[in-house]
Amino acid sequence: MTDDTAISYEAAAKGTPVLTSSGTQIGTLEHVLQVPELDVFDGIVVGTRHGLRFIDADKVGRITRSAITCSIDDDQAAQLPPPSGPPVYHVDAFADTGSSLHDRLGRMFGRPHWTREHD
Repeated sequence: MTDDTAISYEAAAKGTPVLTSSGTQIGTLEHVLQVPELDVFDGIVVGTRHGLRFIDADKVGRITRSAITCSIDDDQAAQLPPPSGPPVYHVDAFADTGSSLHDRLGRMFGRPHWTREHD
């Protein structure tokens, strides 16, 4: 069952399918671009089979929990530009939490990002 209730861009979840106006899936949401100080929605970055692509906010039609529908057609989707600006990094809090040798050695030798330096 899909949820077609519109939601805020702030509630859009990574991995949500991104669709063209005809319903063709372009890819999945990577992240939302915004200017938090001004509460301005700038657009979305979509992970596609050709890499990351940018869709401007005025081309994003409807955001729901089940999909993001854009006003671009399939031909325009093929011409989407890659995002510009500095790269965005995400922290994976579950890195090194597994039971593999790599994970255990990481914990044993106290990788800096897991070591508390001072209280």
